[in-house]
Amino acid sequence: MLKMLSKMAMCKSHGQDSSYFIGWQEYEKNPYDPLQNPSGIIQMGLAENQLSFDLLESWLTRNQDVIQFRENGGSMFRDLALFQDYHGLQAFKNVLVSFMAEIRRKKVKFDPKNLVLTAGSTSANETLIFCLAEPGEALLIPTPYYPGFDRDLKWRTRAEIVPIHCYSSNNFRITESALEEAYEQAQKRNLTVKGVFITNPSNPLGTTMSHNELNILITFAMTKNIHIVSDEIYAGTVFDSPKFISIMEALIDRKLEKSKMWNQVHIVSSLSKDLGLPGFRVGMIYSNNETLIAAATKMSSFGLISSQTQYLLSKILGDRRFIKRYIKENKKQLIHRREMLASGLANSGIECLESNAGLFCFVDMRDLLKSNTFEAEMELWKKIISTVGLNVSPGSSCHCSEPGWFRVCFANMSKETLDLAMQRINNFVNSDRDIRQNLRQQPSRSVRAAGSRRRRTIANWVVKLSSGDGRTDR
Repeated sequence: MLKMLSKMAMCKSHGQDSSYFIGWQEYEKNPYDPLQNPSGIIQMGLAENQLSFDLLESWLTRNQDVIQFRENGGSMFRDLALFQDYHGLQAFKNVLVSFMAEIRRKKVKFDPKNLVLTAGSTSANETLIFCLAEPGEALLIPTPYYPGFDRDLKWRTRAEIVPIHCYSSNNFRITESALEEAYEQAQKRNLTVKGVFITNPSNPLGTTMSHNELNILITFAMTKNIHIVSDEIYAGTVFDSPKFISIMEALIDRKLEKSKMWNQVHIVSSLSKDLGLPGFRVGMIYSNNETLIAAATKMSSFGLISSQTQYLLSKILGDRRFIKRYIKENKKQLIHRREMLASGLANSGIECLESNAGLFCFVDMRDLLKSNTFEAEMELWKKIISTVGLNVSPGSSCHCSEPGWFRVCFANMSKETLDLAMQRINNFVNSDRDIRQNLRQQPSRSVRAAGSRRRRTIANWVVKLSSGDGRTDR
């Protein structure tokens, strides 16, 4: 019988069975609304920055000509409505590289000719993998990592992901031994490793990589002669020390501008998190590799940013005074909101990983588990959704090597909603006798952390938790 659809169309590896996306589905069935559905599920699985919309809306109110596509007394509508080259508007690329430098403390100077525009960072990441790896070749990724990478990096490219296992005993930092172990695992699977893929700042950890980690990573990549892809879409969300260090800054500090490595490091950036504009679908690839940039530019024709979007954002980003104010005020909002979440959880005896960036915290709920297993994590997660009424992301969906960690977002809701979420958690902890008993009986953190590092195997059903449906927000 003739097959009417392709293997790609019939493929089920897009992964809708992940707890990350199942949580979304449960939320959508019963979304919280303060008036219409006050007992509904509160969405804490969406890494979206809604804290500084007032600043953007105020700017638009003051700049009516921009939103009406008017310039110098005339209309820009016709120019923007007609076909534009897929390289992107030069004015937009110029202000983008300026913005990228601004949020990196001007430690790196970016050249607009090395920039490729894409419809969001999801497209940017996939395009990079198409450029770097053949089907069946691999990238190493530190755990825990954003669940959507199983879709974004693998689904259409047919590339493989090999985890670099990181542990809470050193706050999930990358080590030389962890890199070597992952590389050896890839070799045992007869996989050719093409690069290391990192998120810096980290999603889901909310931490920035140290100078030492970046140096370890660069040395490793130079030794193996492989690429480094640094997803830096949260660079503009760094709200506390230590300061963010871009992979490009680390290369410059080592005076590697004229080395082979200079052409083997690539950055992904976006405006979804830094400006809170995921609906505008603006992503970027930056690389000093001319061949890669040429190929990625051709591929970008399948996912262009509209000329209207580029024009509007070029005006916003071109207002340097406003952008500096936005960055400053947004950091204040993030600090305050992160503290609200951390202190609210602390009142229930729950700790967060120390963080300095991102729109979320990696929350330590190991003391709430009935046993130190991923099955117990799933049991707790189901309770949090059904009983507490919160959608949070379990660590196993992020391929965390230890059970009991959860990513909890704090920037996509009002203060009142976050307060309610903390009240629900507190009521749950105080009402559950098993949890209260666990909180009293659990051994110290140092003992448990040491023990967790020795547990390197994960239940098969957890490994199968791939991610992905139509959602792209991280």
